[in-house]
Amino acid sequence: MLSQSGNLYFQALALLAGAIIAAPLFKRLGLGTVLGYLAAGLLIGPLANLITDGEQVLHFAELGVVFLLFVIGLELKPSRLWTLRRAIFGLGAAQVVVTGAVLTGVLLAFDLMVWQAALVTGFGLALSSTAFAMQILEERGETATQHGQTSFAILLFQDLAIVPLLAMIPILAPDSAQRPADPLGHLLIAIICIGAIVAVGRYVLNPLFRFIANTGAREVMIAAALFVVLGAAVLMQFAGLSMAMGAFIAGVLLAESSYRHELEADIEPFRGVFLGLFFMAVGLSLDLDVILDNWETILLAVPVFMTIKAIVVYGLARLFRSSHNDAIRIAFFLPQGGEFGFVLFSTAAAAGLMTDSTASELIAVVTLSMAVMPLSVALGDKLLTSTDTHEEIDEDFEGAGADVMMIGFSRYGQIAAQILLAGGSNVTVIDGSADRIRAAGRFGFRIYFGDGTRKEVLEAAGIRQAKVVAVCTHKRETTDQIVELIQTEYPYIKLFVRSYDRIHTLKLRARGVHYELRETFESGLVFGRRTLEELGVSEELAYEIMQDIRRRDEDRLHIQASEGLTAGNDLLLTHPVTPEPLIKPTREAKRIDTIAEVDATPAE
Repeated sequence: MLSQSGNLYFQALALLAGAIIAAPLFKRLGLGTVLGYLAAGLLIGPLANLITDGEQVLHFAELGVVFLLFVIGLELKPSRLWTLRRAIFGLGAAQVVVTGAVLTGVLLAFDLMVWQAALVTGFGLALSSTAFAMQILEERGETATQHGQTSFAILLFQDLAIVPLLAMIPILAPDSAQRPADPLGHLLIAIICIGAIVAVGRYVLNPLFRFIANTGAREVMIAAALFVVLGAAVLMQFAGLSMAMGAFIAGVLLAESSYRHELEADIEPFRGVFLGLFFMAVGLSLDLDVILDNWETILLAVPVFMTIKAIVVYGLARLFRSSHNDAIRIAFFLPQGGEFGFVLFSTAAAAGLMTDSTASELIAVVTLSMAVMPLSVALGDKLLTSTDTHEEIDEDFEGAGADVMMIGFSRYGQIAAQILLAGGSNVTVIDGSADRIRAAGRFGFRIYFGDGTRKEVLEAAGIRQAKVVAVCTHKRETTDQIVELIQTEYPYIKLFVRSYDRIHTLKLRARGVHYELRETFESGLVFGRRTLEELGVSEELAYEIMQDIRRRDEDRLHIQASEGLTAGNDLLLTHPVTPEPLIKPTREAKRIDTIAEVDATPAE
């Protein structure tokens, strides 16, 4: 008993060491943590033989996929899931059916298998790895993008498809002992289990978490979160469905709970550890003998089936009106085989539909396709077109609406937002950059994705509640479109606008905006003032000079507004002058300017 325990601890240490070394190393090399985990598993298992029972570890590590689907479910409210129904049951169903049929046809055309085995193999390879695809999407920060949501919808249907695919095996092998005695009974059990999860999720879980939260026992809340996830997973497994599907349903039902963020924080560490363990277990499960004995077949099979799958997925995505770039991303995220292929091929071998050797070869093909997935994603990035690079995130304006609506959240808007938040104002921020929204989200900002030049976006974001709209976009053309739209549709709203340059300032003033400011004007004034101080000019005199330049600039703008851009040149300083004492600044004015200096200096 002692030796077994010691062996177990040694295996755990080996896996942890592999994760600690390989994942950061591969991440640093730009290959991604997934490939690092795979490499660690391959080294620990087949190469070094430190762990010999990779399949047992893989079975346990599938909890990582369960936790992953639960966290994904927490991010998808039922209403949001309903909006994906077309992608799930349209594109998702088409992907499984068409890809499975094409791969089956290829196997039959080359007379590689009997039709029963070819059917199972074709549809088994049509499934993709939820764990691999979602992990890479998360690492790239693309789970909320249009192609990320579509990829997830396809993966979700694939998880559903494993049920009829497993039921197909005993039908294809009529002499197998695995034929279910009562198919209708199994279907009834599945419906009852799903209903039980839905009922408990809607009427029991929130009171339960409220009771636990009131006790203040943090560890009990973590235990309750794990119990919910594993309970739903085991119940679905009992019904003959996917454990991951049960966890996903539980997550969706808790998506609108006030304890959602607490649950996500509690589950996240377990999700990360078990998902990394799952990827290492895939590497552990590689049968090098099978690969070496059939390396030519496997080496040919992997790129062939991945290419066929990518072409089919791309064509279907375009058929369902995805853009070229989104279709490319989806196609190169999903060409690999999936973890359910392991289950499907093993079950088919046990039912006598294929030999154990064939099943091992197919499992090796699926595993290697997972291993090269990061390379597939990198290749997909190379095929993106420059004419279709605008990335979109599904618009979701729940909770939007405030006294101030800010359109644009680049450097300028971020600084202005800090002032507003410090003054106690609520701000609804809209931005059209998916990258900027993801970056801001990592710092805790809640920003809504949307195009500020569209009236329906402004309406959804609550513009009718706004007293002031702060237009902080950095392109003058975009700014002008927004200003024109708001002045036409919402003339009662005050517009505070970021100006691009002097000409833009004059144009905005001519349009009658309430307030405008050139994006570099104040920071340039402060920069020049501090430079004078460094050269030996006193703080008081440097401040007076800055105020004088501000007044000169304002006077020149008034002249240019009436006489043209070339007027007022006599107010420009083109040669050094001897400063004379001007109006001595008040203590309050100096204090305000000091605050502006602190905020403006790091802006650029």
